[in-house]
Amino acid sequence: MAMKGTGTTEPRRIDETDDGIGWLAYPEEGMERASHALATDAGVLLVDPVDADGVESLYDEYGEVGGVAVLLDRHSRDAAAFADRHDVPVYAPSWMDIDGKLDRSAEPLDEFLADTAYDCLELRNSSFWAEAVLTDGETLVVPEALGTAAYFRAGSEPIGVHPMLRLFPPRSLRRHDVEQVRVGHGAGIDANTTTAVRDAIDNARRRLPKAYLGALRDLV
Repeated sequence: MAMKGTGTTEPRRIDETDDGIGWLAYPEEGMERASHALATDAGVLLVDPVDADGVESLYDEYGEVGGVAVLLDRHSRDAAAFADRHDVPVYAPSWMDIDGKLDRSAEPLDEFLADTAYDCLELRNSSFWAEAVLTDGETLVVPEALGTAAYFRAGSEPIGVHPMLRLFPPRSLRRHDVEQVRVGHGAGIDANTTTAVRDAIDNARRRLPKAYLGALRDLV
């Protein structure tokens, strides 16, 4: 199984609710890169999108696209292509440096979110890892620190901490009590979300050997 898909693909619908939808552009790839379209009062916000044939039909019903958001400094993905397609800006947190990763400058994400129910919160900000999360009190969007792709999870975990963060998991995410979590790798979770996230964070270090062995087995 290739970690990252290429070529022609048929996307898979995920995380479908009245307030948005997600898709896996390459359902068979190991990374399971997930994209999301969030319906807001300022228009549909496309989050860390990966392009595929016909993805526009997945989110058309939610309204006009108002912008494209990059929530992780290395998640430029196909943001520029979607921005050109819909003639909208690419947005990123003002403190996040994504210069050189796009063929344009990003607009401050807070300007778009000002008229929406979503807040953008800094999760990590270093030269090694810069990541923001979105939340409206019901939905939490975490692009990288948490995931449901196989290499994120240890054993029967429904959601897990990124392998590179298991020694120092993002404990600030414990405070969120939400109904659904959307992630940048894999389908999101909609049941027992608060318990699942806290369990993943609280046991990230203890389950590290199991997570690494599972990831190695998948690679082999």
